[in-house]
Amino acid sequence: MNKNDGMNYAPKGFENKVVKEGEFLFAAIGLDHGHIYGMCNGLIEAGGQLIAVYDPDPKKMEKFKTIYPQVKIAASEEEILKDETIHLIASASIPSDRYQVGLKALDHGKHYFADKPAFTTLDQVKLAREKVAETGLKWGIYYGERLHVESAIFAGQLIEEGAIGRVIQVIGTGPHRANASSRPDWFFDPKSYGGILCDIGSHQIEQFMHFAGAKDAKVLHSKVANYNFKQYPKFEDYGDATLVADNGATFYFRVDWFTPDGLGTWGDGRAIILGTEGYIEIRKYIDIARDNTGDHLYLVNQEGEKHFELSGKVGYPFFGQFILDCLNGTENAMAQEHAFRVAELCIEAQNMAINVEPAES
Repeated sequence: MNKNDGMNYAPKGFENKVVKEGEFLFAAIGLDHGHIYGMCNGLIEAGGQLIAVYDPDPKKMEKFKTIYPQVKIAASEEEILKDETIHLIASASIPSDRYQVGLKALDHGKHYFADKPAFTTLDQVKLAREKVAETGLKWGIYYGERLHVESAIFAGQLIEEGAIGRVIQVIGTGPHRANASSRPDWFFDPKSYGGILCDIGSHQIEQFMHFAGAKDAKVLHSKVANYNFKQYPKFEDYGDATLVADNGATFYFRVDWFTPDGLGTWGDGRAIILGTEGYIEIRKYIDIARDNTGDHLYLVNQEGEKHFELSGKVGYPFFGQFILDCLNGTENAMAQEHAFRVAELCIEAQNMAINVEPAES
């Protein structure tokens, strides 16, 4: 797990198998983003068996096989799609292509698990909705900054228990380290990655909707900029937005590519959740100048002040729940409508964003 490189940040948890050997087989198609490793780790720890991989780039497949030596390198997408033993396909291909992998997966009777952003246009979400309705299969999305962060999972549990009352406002920050020299060309093209609010903003909007217990929301205002990366004319290095949920909760978030080299991790991701009876602060990846470990949570309510150190103590329940949802037709890990509506909101925020400092003259 590389704490300095967000693109290849792949958390590992403890085993919590929900299925027996052979009950849930999956494969990976598309290795363009390092999140595929975190996605596979989570599914394997929950009992899934990773049996095959395909990417057009043989070097990516060889690297993948060094991490997961049990996988078979497939000769084509079709080889995986036609394998009737495979239950699910996971993908972290170029974001604008992810929906196409999903449509093929469902057409071949397989569930799908996409890295975020799963879509870059509203038309893509529409096609996915129609395909899910047609097939009854799952289209999961890896919103990793909640699903793979123990402090964020614990925050959700505290909220469900009523520790801070009704959630009325959330503030989210999602700074990232650019590592521009090591990024692929598509990383700088908004047609490929969807824009900063669609891309890393997706984590923020998903956690708001979850913490607030909202089913829908409206984007009130959004803006983007290219403040510092003028050598990449179409790139956006900053974005923020304000939303209001259908239950009245409000949200402001900021995402950026300005993590300084002196920070001990790739991004000081935080969230502050205000309730009617208290508040929570999540310090996801570091507690700056105090503790280089992540997963710190601060709770203040009527009972006092508490600090929780949660690394290695909570686990990542989403993956086991998702496997069981695929097998049983349930919706315990994440409601399908939640996954899709969050994706739409990210694109809506991106589409209406004011560009306050364009890179192009």
